[in-house]
Amino acid sequence: MAVALRYLWPLLLCSPCLLIQIPDEYEGQHVMEPPVITEQSPRRLVVFPTDDISLKCEASGKPEVQFRWTRDGIHFKPNEELDVTVKQAPHSGSFTITGNNTNFAQRFQGTYRCFASNDLGTAMSHEIQIMAEGALKWPKETVKPVEVEEGESVILPCHPPPSAEPLRIYWMNSKILHIKQDERVTMGQNGNLYFANVLTSDNHSDYICNAHFLGTRTIIQKEPIDLRVKATNSMIDRKPRLLFPTNASSHLVALQGQPLVLECIAEGFPTPTIKWLRPSGPMPADRVTYQNHNKTLHLLNVGEEDDGEYRCLAENSLGSDRHAYYVTVEAAPYWLHKPQSRLYGPGETARLDCQVQGRPEPEVSWRINGIPVEELAKDQKYRIQHGALILSNVQPSDTMVTQCEARNRHGLLLANAYIYVVQLPAKILTPDNETYLAIEGSTAYLLCKVFGAPVPSVQWLDKEGKTVLQDERFFPYTNGTLGIRDLQANDTGHYFCQAANDQNNVTIVANLQVKDATRITQGPQSTIKKKGSRVTFTCQATFDPSLQQSITWRRDGRSLQELGDSDKYFIEDGHLVIHSLDYSDQGNYSCVASTKLDVVESRAELQVVGSPGPVPQLELSDRHLLKQSQVRLSWSPADDHNAPIEKYDIEFEDKEMAPEKWYSLGKVPGNQTSTTLKLSPYVHYTFRVTAINKYGPGEPSPASETVVTPEAAPEKNPMDVKGEGNQTNNMIITWKPLRWMDWNAPQVQYRVQWRPQGTRGAWQEQIVSDPFLVVSNTSTFVPYEIKVQAINSQGKGPEPQVTIGYSGEDYPQAKPKLEDIKILNASAVLVKWWPVDPAQVKGHLRGYNLTYWWQGSQRRHSKRHIHKSHVVVPANTTSTVLDGLRPYSSYHLELQAFNSRGLGPASETTFSTPEGVPGPPEALHLECQSDTSLLLHWQPPFSHNGVLTGYMLSFLPLGDGGEEQLSFNLSDPELRAYNLTNLSPHLQYRFQLQATTKQGPGEAITREGGTMALTGTPDFVGLSAIAGENYSVVSWVPKEGQCNFGFQIVFKPQGDEKMDASIPPQYVNYNQRSYTQWDLQPGTDYEIQLLKETPKETVLLGQTSVKTNGTGRIRLPPPGFATEGWFIGFVSAIILLLLILLILCFIKRSKGGKYSVKDKEDTQVDSEARPMKDETFGEYRSLESDNEEKAFDSSQPSLNGDIKPLGSDDSLADYGGSVDVQFNEDGSFIGQYSGKKEKEAAGGNDSSGAASPINPTGTLE
Repeated sequence: MAVALRYLWPLLLCSPCLLIQIPDEYEGQHVMEPPVITEQSPRRLVVFPTDDISLKCEASGKPEVQFRWTRDGIHFKPNEELDVTVKQAPHSGSFTITGNNTNFAQRFQGTYRCFASNDLGTAMSHEIQIMAEGALKWPKETVKPVEVEEGESVILPCHPPPSAEPLRIYWMNSKILHIKQDERVTMGQNGNLYFANVLTSDNHSDYICNAHFLGTRTIIQKEPIDLRVKATNSMIDRKPRLLFPTNASSHLVALQGQPLVLECIAEGFPTPTIKWLRPSGPMPADRVTYQNHNKTLHLLNVGEEDDGEYRCLAENSLGSDRHAYYVTVEAAPYWLHKPQSRLYGPGETARLDCQVQGRPEPEVSWRINGIPVEELAKDQKYRIQHGALILSNVQPSDTMVTQCEARNRHGLLLANAYIYVVQLPAKILTPDNETYLAIEGSTAYLLCKVFGAPVPSVQWLDKEGKTVLQDERFFPYTNGTLGIRDLQANDTGHYFCQAANDQNNVTIVANLQVKDATRITQGPQSTIKKKGSRVTFTCQATFDPSLQQSITWRRDGRSLQELGDSDKYFIEDGHLVIHSLDYSDQGNYSCVASTKLDVVESRAELQVVGSPGPVPQLELSDRHLLKQSQVRLSWSPADDHNAPIEKYDIEFEDKEMAPEKWYSLGKVPGNQTSTTLKLSPYVHYTFRVTAINKYGPGEPSPASETVVTPEAAPEKNPMDVKGEGNQTNNMIITWKPLRWMDWNAPQVQYRVQWRPQGTRGAWQEQIVSDPFLVVSNTSTFVPYEIKVQAINSQGKGPEPQVTIGYSGEDYPQAKPKLEDIKILNASAVLVKWWPVDPAQVKGHLRGYNLTYWWQGSQRRHSKRHIHKSHVVVPANTTSTVLDGLRPYSSYHLELQAFNSRGLGPASETTFSTPEGVPGPPEALHLECQSDTSLLLHWQPPFSHNGVLTGYMLSFLPLGDGGEEQLSFNLSDPELRAYNLTNLSPHLQYRFQLQATTKQGPGEAITREGGTMALTGTPDFVGLSAIAGENYSVVSWVPKEGQCNFGFQIVFKPQGDEKMDASIPPQYVNYNQRSYTQWDLQPGTDYEIQLLKETPKETVLLGQTSVKTNGTGRIRLPPPGFATEGWFIGFVSAIILLLLILLILCFIKRSKGGKYSVKDKEDTQVDSEARPMKDETFGEYRSLESDNEEKAFDSSQPSLNGDIKPLGSDDSLADYGGSVDVQFNEDGSFIGQYSGKKEKEAAGGNDSSGAASPINPTGTLE
């Protein structure tokens, strides 16, 4: 109970101070209302002749309000006045005075006030002042011409007629053109036109002042003023003098909240300028503006802090004048606490506060029902204390309307407020049995709006009649509402609101249902994505099952459905997918899960990153630095697209020399937005700037304007100056030409100087435009000093460096002397030689060329032309290893020095390689003979590498029996097969065969297999046959792991036994897979049998049948003469005769033709000859025959083609197109010669063609 009283006492104690307003829903009785002014005319009405005058006064109240008026404090009856029409409408006391002549307004001008009364009191309007505006025209006057001497000041007066309304002044001429105003000519706030000093150009006779009256929307003109300016030869300078104001100081009153206008207009020659100062403090810059060429100061919204002194200062070169404005800020009355109408119950204390402020202090007076309190009887119950009207123990008879009025010289305030004492039974205005839905954990508000007088007390009870305020989560409001915070599920139920006053007691019930709160279990997560990618946001939520639910998506507070981009956003099953992200897509995305009771939201920020945006704007400054080939470039920062800009790349384009090609001038840090650029002379620079961040460069900025740097002498000379000859008597000087941006002028030339090295004589020189110069008539291979200098129209470049070049080379005359050839092994030798005399090289020694070729085996020599192999070594090397040689062979070797011109004379010798081990046998086949024997047959090695002495055969049983490998020598080198017997029928064997020479066994060939018993009965899987008209193809699939064996295949015709059409048996191998039988009869059925002969019996391995195509067997016709022997012999003789004639014709045709003995010899084929690969001069070595190519497939490539001797027209350049020979760190040659010699070799006798009777593919030694 104590808790309940804690909340209830404030309601009871504060009830007298509550504002009572009778609500519309209160239907207890017909409640009266005191009068309230609802609409009234403005405080000031300006009336123009013939205009109607409307005075408004509208008021509400019950019973109906009655109206009366006063004018200048005297009772005024509108319905008794002529030309006055009273508005006949409820709640209205307004009337209209109809204007019917020019002076009626003066008859009705004055101060009016409206009073609205009913049984409860009288309300009063504010004072309404009617001001009559007379006829607007200038008084008649004679305007004399104004004469003034040039340079003096003058004021043209305006003096418009007075008006109650503000007006605007314009100075114009007779052509209705405004008089131009500036610092010299100014119109003041009073309308006068001021000339600080006149000029002869001011001489006009039609200066007209126009007054625009806004109220009447009329403009009247003053008589034109004739301004006559006397010209003078010398205008006298004078210091400033203020034309307005004329005194040294003045005092002004400014109203708080209103604008303040101060003006200073000065004369003088030269024309003075005006400055404004505030000695008492700084000017309020946010509220001050200067107009009329600084002659007028406008201060807006004046406040108390604007009190003080303001100075204007007029200055020119001769002196100054000043004026001080002392501004006092005052204020019309304004409310601090305005009295409010209230309803009270009997016995309460009524208090109406009326507190106002103003400068000067306003005078406050009270009225009751429109009558000043001073005129009321002294026995009234009210008292006035500290600006408040107080009534104690009020009763219904104390109901009244009060007026509080405050005034000072700047204005007047009026407030009507009623004290309405009522006695009404309590009534609950909220409907009974309302149901309230709320979310668990939230705050519910159960309404109980009550009304009555005195103000009823309110209690909230549970279904047991106990107060609910014992729970601290329950709290009441003064308007009767019950709040329940932190709602729980068990708060669901019925609650009772009880309202009571001294007249009655009423109750209603409120039903509360607490629902589960909506919760987002998985919300979207903030993320950073790259432009062009996609992002997926997820939102999962739980809801109260009894409520309708929804999940929506928003971006920056706006629903995505409102954005309307269905292609951009895809929403399904709580997922939001945004495709093709752009920078405009970044922002805050929120998932909104909602019911009609609650809304929960989960936000995530999406940042879209990528390369920067374009730099928006470029600006060039400090153009005076262009003379020093510099300029300052500034730019606005680019949009970094959420990744800091790391640097800016500055580029330029020259549209004259290289349009649409941009060159980089450098990069600056990303926090820098300007730089001074060092430029090259005579370049048409157009700049652009590109921002770069970690995602790459953005779009470049728009191009800047073009600047051109002045011409200058070259600052650089050409690079890569060289002197080389291509003939023995010339030197070609070349260089890398300057880039156009280094020309420093429209054109550039080159000053080339040269002289023999070591001489101190004069330089020879020549100026050229092309990047080369040919110096003719030089000695062979002579060094020259060379200089190349850039020159243009502005001068020469810097002093160039001296470069050493050489005139053309000749073929070397030195023949290298062989020192030794050392045999390293059967396939490699070390060749050594003495270095050549440099004086005999006739050029730069580029290296040595070793040419060698295979002449034949030591068993027999080849008569065939052999391809030659080459090895090139650098000039500082005097030995090399020739490897990859054939063992047991003879070689011819030639050694030559070479320079850039070509090869010198050769030193020749021959050498032989020792015997080596042979290569592997070419083939090894296993053939099953029986369950204990195998036949091995093979082919000899492709490369003998010596004299074969036989073979070594080894075999090893495979399995876990632990048998050792068995080996034995076959001493017959001509042996090609060997039969192994007594083998285990159930073991797999590995067989290994090696050929041998005196050096030992060579590489082995290996095979695995077993006997017939191991592989089992032969199985012909997929045996099938197809047939044509006279043939049949029998095919089968060999069994995996089955050893090879031979068998017979037999075709037996079926049907007509009379025809002798049997086919002899054919021997076939099992691994052959298929067999084709020809000479079959068309349209015949054949039985095909596969038979194997054994010592005991013939075994049928398989059989099938086939029928050939056609209509039947071929019946041979009766014998004719074409089958007779004599006819066959006759035809054969004719054919032989024709063949002999063709041979004779061929011999006659070729008789007398020329051919070389060497070509003839090349057609002779030795038994050891092999076809040669057509190698080129650029390879290390080539293999001399296909016979041993496989055995030495890693041999060094060889140089191909013949090297011409000294004096030949060819050079090494003909072979390779270049003499820039390169070498490895160990001195080995890594360059290649290739070129036209390769083409010659390809078409000569050295090339090997396809296999033919005179070019066999290989023979056995």
